[in-house]
Amino acid sequence: MTTNGGFTPVFCTVVPPHILDKLAQAEDPTLAGPARKTLERDAYQRTHRRLTTVLGAPAIATPAEAAAGKPHRTIYDAGHKTDLPGKKVRAEGDEPGKDATVNRAHAGLGATFELFLKAYERDSIDGNGLPLDATVHYDEDYGNAFWNGEQMVFGDGDGEIFLDFTIPIDVIGHELAHGVTQYTANLTYFGQPGALNESMSDVFGSLIKQYTLGQTAAEADWLIGAGLLAPRVTGKALRSMKEPGTAYDDDVLGKDPQPGTMDDFVRTGRDNGGVHINSGIPNHAFYLAATALGGHAWERAGQIWYDVLTGGELKEQALFTDFATLTVAAAKARFGDSGEELQAVVKAWEQVGVRTL
Repeated sequence: MTTNGGFTPVFCTVVPPHILDKLAQAEDPTLAGPARKTLERDAYQRTHRRLTTVLGAPAIATPAEAAAGKPHRTIYDAGHKTDLPGKKVRAEGDEPGKDATVNRAHAGLGATFELFLKAYERDSIDGNGLPLDATVHYDEDYGNAFWNGEQMVFGDGDGEIFLDFTIPIDVIGHELAHGVTQYTANLTYFGQPGALNESMSDVFGSLIKQYTLGQTAAEADWLIGAGLLAPRVTGKALRSMKEPGTAYDDDVLGKDPQPGTMDDFVRTGRDNGGVHINSGIPNHAFYLAATALGGHAWERAGQIWYDVLTGGELKEQALFTDFATLTVAAAKARFGDSGEELQAVVKAWEQVGVRTL
């Protein structure tokens, strides 16, 4: 049995397992301990997600008082425990409180809602005003943030490697975008379709940050998770869409393994077939298309990617070639056969070595 109108929700985290695996092997117990605990908690949540899906978790109902085209946000505090959702600490319409983490989570949910509504006329992540729930202060020293098919959850980090996960707004947008994918193409979370799933979240996470800051494609940093890494880490973010493989190079974390082209595609059975690694390829294609077009990336490149994600033709098992081919068709359909949009999209996929049919 599946939930949410026939879709099967999955458990998606922003920090990939290969980073946590590396940390868990550190000689320093202050680094290894939180990483091991985070891996264990993620494994538990992943199993729990599968079980509740099989048993039929209750669908999220839109409250009667929720107005169409307006966000309905609720923030909960787990109090460093693991019971979800936790204690309700801020509802829609409440004034900001003293907890900066709560305020950032509330603002990030709102920014995500606003981009999808204003840019793509989508009412919340399901298109029908779905309430946006988030839990902060999850567990102790928890080094991740995740979407569990129903809500967002943020850890506070360990303070040594990761800071508070509500700090980067693109992390909030990334995880909520997994919800958009869940309610639309429902891309299988393994191999190339799983990498596309991760890439869609990076794309829209980055666009949410750019939209909030009013940045053009040229002004954006194209980093995912900038501000998340603690000062001791030699790195600037979790991932770079502009230069995959350059986000960090640290004596504890290791080197960012993301490829930017198909020449360096990584074949692995870990991380659901490398979903957080090979996502660098479609990420880079989007960056190339968006910067070639210039202006605000959510207006043309983002519109094309959104059209494909929500258009109904993207299959759950889609490969990079399938997705790329659909972006070419979407560029033609929306902007015409002779526009610069089509040229930019075709060239972007060529540059990363992905064929279009």
